[in-house]
Amino acid sequence: MIKITFPDGSVRQYEQGVTGLQIAESISPALARSVVSCGVNGETIELNRPINSDATIALYRFDDDEGKHAFWHTSAHLLAEALQELYPGIQFGFGPAVEAGFFYDVLLPDGAQISDADFPKIEAKMLELAKLDEPLVRREISKADSLAAFAADGQTYKCEHIEQDLRDGEITTYTQGRFTDLCRGPHLVSTGLIKAVKLTSIAGAFWRGDAKREQMQRLYGISFPKKKLLDEYLVMLEEAKKRDHRKIGKEMELFMFSDRVGKGLPIWLPKGTDLRLRLQEMLRTIQSRYGYQEVITPHIGSKNLYVTSGHYAHYGKDSFQPIHTPEDDEEYMLKPMNCPHHCEVYASKPRSYKDLPFRCAEFGTVYRYEKSGELHGLTRVRSFTQDDAHIFCRPDQVKGEFLRVLEIIQTVFSIFGFTDDQVEFQISLRDPNDKEKYIGTDEIWHTAEQAIIDACREKGIKAHTELGEAAFYGPKLDCMVKDAIGRRWQLGTIQVDYNLPERFKLEYTADDNTKKVPVMIHRAPFGSLERFVAVLIEHTAGHFPLWLTPDQVAILPISEKYNDYALSVREQLAADGIRAFVDDRNEKVGRKIRDNELKRVPYMLVVGEKEAAEGLVSMRQQGGGEQATMTIADFARRIKDEVAKQLEAMKITPSKG
Repeated sequence: MIKITFPDGSVRQYEQGVTGLQIAESISPALARSVVSCGVNGETIELNRPINSDATIALYRFDDDEGKHAFWHTSAHLLAEALQELYPGIQFGFGPAVEAGFFYDVLLPDGAQISDADFPKIEAKMLELAKLDEPLVRREISKADSLAAFAADGQTYKCEHIEQDLRDGEITTYTQGRFTDLCRGPHLVSTGLIKAVKLTSIAGAFWRGDAKREQMQRLYGISFPKKKLLDEYLVMLEEAKKRDHRKIGKEMELFMFSDRVGKGLPIWLPKGTDLRLRLQEMLRTIQSRYGYQEVITPHIGSKNLYVTSGHYAHYGKDSFQPIHTPEDDEEYMLKPMNCPHHCEVYASKPRSYKDLPFRCAEFGTVYRYEKSGELHGLTRVRSFTQDDAHIFCRPDQVKGEFLRVLEIIQTVFSIFGFTDDQVEFQISLRDPNDKEKYIGTDEIWHTAEQAIIDACREKGIKAHTELGEAAFYGPKLDCMVKDAIGRRWQLGTIQVDYNLPERFKLEYTADDNTKKVPVMIHRAPFGSLERFVAVLIEHTAGHFPLWLTPDQVAILPISEKYNDYALSVREQLAADGIRAFVDDRNEKVGRKIRDNELKRVPYMLVVGEKEAAEGLVSMRQQGGGEQATMTIADFARRIKDEVAKQLEAMKITPSKG
């Protein structure tokens, strides 16, 4: 008999070789019908995999992230099986599950192409195969046998993957029906659970991401255990298209991209710059109450700086290549991270224990080389500005400082309407089985990881843990938010770092007059201004809080005869600090209203003969809301009162420390 421990701490005994499905059946038939995979000792596996020793177990439904991953991973194999039947001679690349569905990279023979017009027949074939309820059979296979099998099928890319990336004794395949794929899993027990599928898009993808290699076709899709869930997803997808920050950003004239400037390099237009500066000022107001001092560091740095920090070794391939200066034979890099520069700020003068914590903040622009195919609006760019700060403190101050950073992050989220049930926290830890990815000793990592776990426990935060998601220098707490239509975004982050201070030989004089190494806390409440603005646009559909929106008021004269009065209204509002503009185009007022609705201007003031004669404005609220006629002074008071209430949320009192 073996002991199985459940998430609530309870323990049951089962015969050796019991499966996750049998364990679910022993609890309830309804549970057994709903589970799709299970976690054994932290590893997600199939429900029919035998468990041969004492273990912890978690049973995953489709609603769980682990369940979705197994479901969508199997769906990727189902897509490949359908393509194999429809397109003889097709070559397969990689086909993983992703955050929202799955994809498969494929190459048709003789230059043939799949188009979205082919999606219905591919979806139909997938559902036809799913109804066969084919079991997924896992097999451990030698490198020689796997090479022979995939070579016999003419799978050139699979053979290259085996030869270059896989080691003998660690190779597994999964087979369903007549389709076999290289895979580590996990998967569903069979394809029959897949009841609804939808191919969503098609894109080009170079093999192994190498622009010098063949360009394959990447088919994206999503699947569900019920058609109702697919229908709900498609409704959400339509809403997401309406909220696309690229579309809204263009309509509101916030930002742009230019191929002449370069891919992935956003340009902030005047209105977007206004919005961005207000975000920065908001955070400055908050963090000034917590004792942060702001610095400005260069956009480039010596390559040796990033060699010292370890960024060059761990992120070199994701950075722009070094710039060589022949005259003095030096190499410089576009700044990929702010933290090495801030280490130098700390080292600029001797520090005492009385000087700590030292909190150093910067809105620092950094540059990273993202592949062209991965660029996406403001959410994935090559140039972005982090609301970065680094706290250098004594070990006994780590928990207190960590908790105070959490206060700032939670305040920022609450200001923008992200409620507690929309905010998730993830403790990102080192992968104990791949320590080569990280710097520092086991002891340092244990101390840093425990500091985050203890701080979350004290704050009452229910965070889930993810192995292998830590930064190379330390563990972190990542903050995920769900937007108005349920999509999850990773924004703010806090990282505890015992390693970089040692690499930079940072020190302070302790109260016993000995030299000690400080602890470094990295934090960024927004994450990056680019991604935060993109998420905020899609969360609010461009309807920003009144204090933040670039244009608060549009003044619409009904004809050019009233342009002068409209300008005088703008001047009076400007004197009260209200951002207004006059739309004096030679258009009918109905057209002006429609256009400014599209630009998400919160208030419109229509002015004509009566308004000019009596010193009034006719107010229209954005979205067909309240309409009223009032004096300019009364309208200005209304705007100022609304802004004042919103700004009140930012007047927080930091905890002592």
